[in-house]
Amino acid sequence: MTSEGQPAVETWSDGRPHAGRVFAAVFPHADDLTIFASGTALKLLHEGYTGYLILTTDDDKDSYDLSSAETALRNDEESRRVADLLGLTKLYRFDYQNHHLGASELIELRHRLITLFRYLRVDTVIGYDPWGHYEENPDHVITAQAVEAACWMAGRRRDLPELADLGLEPLTVRDKYYVARGPQLTNLVVDISPAADRKRAALALHRTPLDNMWRTHLDLHPGDDIGYDEFVATRVLDDAGGDYGFAHVELFHRIGAGA
Repeated sequence: MTSEGQPAVETWSDGRPHAGRVFAAVFPHADDLTIFASGTALKLLHEGYTGYLILTTDDDKDSYDLSSAETALRNDEESRRVADLLGLTKLYRFDYQNHHLGASELIELRHRLITLFRYLRVDTVIGYDPWGHYEENPDHVITAQAVEAACWMAGRRRDLPELADLGLEPLTVRDKYYVARGPQLTNLVVDISPAADRKRAALALHRTPLDNMWRTHLDLHPGDDIGYDEFVATRVLDDAGGDYGFAHVELFHRIGAGA
């Protein structure tokens, strides 16, 4: 936040000012990164970051009428194509069952993230805001809590001390780009206009979950005859930046470096 109380703004830099830095985008579901932060991921990659995507669930519930197995397979295939399109170095899948994340998985999930954060030497995370309001999806809540705790605990020598014997030395992740589906504390606006076309191309690859969103919307609103393409453009891709002076933006609760 600026001294005037307005969100800070990030635009695209020339050159590679962040060469050598690493980000990990950690989300529960295949399309979360693409919808909320893929433009920012592309910006960071353009500026020299190496990027990784960590998906915590198998996403086996996110289709309209497919079996769980077919749903998980399609979302896996689609998310891998998206990772390639965005230029991410690797996709890690934890494959916890979709919508079954809860307190019993929190500690194990946190420890797995600590291990990867140390191994990848992560500087920056992108994920859901653990303080986001009115979030009803347990996968979002638990993943966000695990990420926030792992960022801190990865830097503590007495947490998982055996990792040092594997060469994974402590590392604190201080830089965080957090998003929320509901009311959000926004202290950073990222201009993603140069990446808008690639974001749309990535979104088009997520046909399975977006088809589910669209068809479920029609079930809940029987008088609405909105087509698939219009639904995605107007109800899912909410990145218009006119209020901030840009064509397309993504909004964040930024913690740490640069906030």
